[in-house]
Amino acid sequence: MSDMWSGPIADQWEPAQVEHSELVHSGGKWNVIVETATIGGHPVRRDVVVHPGAVAIVVLNEINQVYLIRQYRQPLGAYLFETPAGLLDDPDERPLIAAQRELAEETGFAAQMWHVLVDFFNSPGGSSEAIRVYLARGVTPVHGGRQHTGEAEELDLPGVWIDLGSAVDAVLDGSLGNPTAVVGILAAQAASSANWETLRDPNSPWVAREKLWSIGRLPLG
Repeated sequence: MSDMWSGPIADQWEPAQVEHSELVHSGGKWNVIVETATIGGHPVRRDVVVHPGAVAIVVLNEINQVYLIRQYRQPLGAYLFETPAGLLDDPDERPLIAAQRELAEETGFAAQMWHVLVDFFNSPGGSSEAIRVYLARGVTPVHGGRQHTGEAEELDLPGVWIDLGSAVDAVLDGSLGNPTAVVGILAAQAASSANWETLRDPNSPWVAREKLWSIGRLPLG
């Protein structure tokens, strides 16, 4: 039988001792470093993508439909149905402001009601990417509609309204695989079942991002 944990069921920040760190790639959006660290008494080498973090938005209308956009993703060579989302442009950018910007840029919508729905790490085995997912309700079109400010993948982002229950079914049967869509849709269904009592204030502290900043896991602007 494997060892059993007897402590609190909550993520804990205990960075391993890093003996050596080398920047091997400095990209336009994120960096890659190779670290030699001591974990559990064993020296190991690990590749780490130092990521700026991102926000995503589950857009829900008055008849319980969620809005998804269809976007091409070059690493997969596939078009995915996703929640609106985007990178944080600056290490100290307020995530709510970023979410409001991305909602307008990718959908042409504005929302009256904002809440934090869920926070998660996208790929903690290799990346420091932390994502905050918001729930946006009371949605209306912005004046002039969506501004086509992006390029390539962001030029054409057709959207669709789908019943939240049908979106959950699409996640569970494998039709939808984008991480913010999967996490956001299931979190929205759970929050709805709890009469929205699990929602957090839109300006709630993002402790994970603060910790990542403190240990140097965010690109410096």
